[in-house]
Amino acid sequence: MFKNPFSFKGRIRRTEYGLSAIIYYFFITLTDILGFQDGEYAIPFLILLIPIFWFMLAQGAKRCHDRGNSGWYQIIPFYSLWMLFGDGEYGPNAYGNNPKGKGNHDAIEDIGKPTEN
Repeated sequence: MFKNPFSFKGRIRRTEYGLSAIIYYFFITLTDILGFQDGEYAIPFLILLIPIFWFMLAQGAKRCHDRGNSGWYQIIPFYSLWMLFGDGEYGPNAYGNNPKGKGNHDAIEDIGKPTEN
């Protein structure tokens, strides 16, 4: 879990996406409580915000990939709920193998089999 969290390539499970969202909202809430968004700490807050925002975009793109969609789908309103509760595609897809491992073996076995007419 959390292999290459800042990369936009690959697929992740719902669990990793959910934990990523918790980390993101915890960070945003903590900075709000500590008052980093106002006054003299506004610039350091913005500098710290860039990596956490990049992290959440990357995790969202990988979750979109697990659903079989482009990472751009995460900008659709309320699509994050679909990413959080919807199951990923069975087996490998264009973005990589299933992170749960389900169906990956079936696809490898089917490669060498002759097709029936």
